[in-house]
Amino acid sequence: MNLTTVDRLVEERLTQAGHRYTAARRRVVAALEAAPGPQSAADLSETIGAAVPVSSLYRTLTVLESAGVAAPHHGSITRYELAEWIAGHHHHLVCSACGGVEDFTLDETDERRIHEVVGDILTAADFVAKGHTLDIEGVCSTCR
Repeated sequence: MNLTTVDRLVEERLTQAGHRYTAARRRVVAALEAAPGPQSAADLSETIGAAVPVSSLYRTLTVLESAGVAAPHHGSITRYELAEWIAGHHHHLVCSACGGVEDFTLDETDERRIHEVVGDILTAADFVAKGHTLDIEGVCSTCR
């Protein structure tokens, strides 16, 4: 998805939520769009630099999360990425040594198999899901 389309989608969502799509918010969205996986506030601050002060960065992340534009992933550090409705369905590889998170996608056959397993779990638990993500924890090649 190109940045123009992402900007349009984000602007629509923020407007619906009663927020403006400011220059700082555009920079944060662009950084999330370009990132290889979920990013912490510190990661984003390093990427964006002085263009968005840290205090504005945290306020921006709060606004993007409340509008459903950014999805938080909690662990020892909260990391953010564009919501699935913008970025597309994917999963994560999480390094337990450095805390890095990398996105990955499955081909249609494997995703269908995961969906079937999730369906079996939901049936057994009498639970209705809104979606799913698969986070695989391990050690990345850099930390090994």
